[in-house]
Amino acid sequence: MNRIQQKLQEDKKLLSIYFTAGYPNINDTVTTIKNLEDSGVDMIEIGLPFSDPLADGPTIQASSTQALKNGMTSELLFDQLKDIRKSVEIPLIIMGYFNPILQYGVEAFCKACQDVGIDGLIIPDLPVDVYHEQYQSTFESYGLINIFLITPQTSDERIHYIDSISNGFIYMVSSASTTGAKTGFGEEQNAYFNRIEKMNLKNPQIVGFGISNKETFSHATTHAKGAIIGSAFIKHVTHEGVDAIDDFVNFVLEGETH
Repeated sequence: MNRIQQKLQEDKKLLSIYFTAGYPNINDTVTTIKNLEDSGVDMIEIGLPFSDPLADGPTIQASSTQALKNGMTSELLFDQLKDIRKSVEIPLIIMGYFNPILQYGVEAFCKACQDVGIDGLIIPDLPVDVYHEQYQSTFESYGLINIFLITPQTSDERIHYIDSISNGFIYMVSSASTTGAKTGFGEEQNAYFNRIEKMNLKNPQIVGFGISNKETFSHATTHAKGAIIGSAFIKHVTHEGVDAIDDFVNFVLEGETH
């Protein structure tokens, strides 16, 4: 069983953290992953930086720009991760855009993921029907779970289609905006959370966009299996560095810092 599927079976609300590979410094990738696992995070999304990140807010865009300036590439990321499974057990997901994967070669990218121990991919600009028709068999042959995003604007029909071809979790975007920390969720988000909950999907949902502290994490996970934090974490490591990760995770889970 894939590590993502194993983790989803655990009787707890899951915290997933997104960070940008090669940020703040080019060699911070592995340290960030190890420190996140040590601090009690359940899953990690490793952001593969791209020059035109359509779904990302300004904080993640800035981190991607810096990581690219630092010299981060797909090849370098796989090299950095080649021994990661000697020390890290939790699920690792690469989140990136389809263009760099196409340039690398889709099958070659999937094989490289399998070789280093990546469990899944999130590719916001890969349409679900294109994935289903052209790439699903390749992804699955290398043991990779592809994770799709839904938003408040996604139709019930589309959500059921995504649910039918998914075998991990559904990334439930809390709003139609780009990523970024918000102070809380309003009536529109609550109606959306309730709507999805009533659909009784076979795949659990993990909420992303707008999670930044214990309050928003607790609210999001009232309706879902877990929540993903990206921008707020990037801001933390920008100011505090990768050695202070434990403080951030403790703040989200416990509402306090050490």
